[in-house]
Amino acid sequence: QVQLVESGGGFVQAGGSLRLSCKASGGIFSMYAMGWFRQAPGKERELVAAFSRSGGSTYYADSVKGRSTIGRDNAKNTVYLQMNSLKPEDTAAYFCAARYTYYTETYYSTMGEYNYWGPGTQVTVSS
Repeated sequence: QVQLVESGGGFVQAGGSLRLSCKASGGIFSMYAMGWFRQAPGKERELVAAFSRSGGSTYYADSVKGRSTIGRDNAKNTVYLQMNSLKPEDTAAYFCAARYTYYTETYYSTMGEYNYWGPGTQVTVSS
């Protein structure tokens, strides 16, 4: 059991940056692989980035690769998504997700593989 709460969303101009945070409580945070998803109005929820338990394996969607970085701080029970050079098409509700796993080097790329979800934080990028 783990509870997730996102923060750090807001309104930014195109080209700006945001650092999203996901704070976990309950459970043993280091036992969870983590992911960031986003969902724009009228669109399906899609994976943005994912992180293995160890932090050694990561995934980035092509749409954010090169301008986003996922990180985790197990001591603070927090996972981050740093997004730079934001574009209007990045506008969406962003969700963090957790998957309890014994595998240390595996990240998960589909919604169905995650056990827990946060309520989301809104990112709006103006043109």
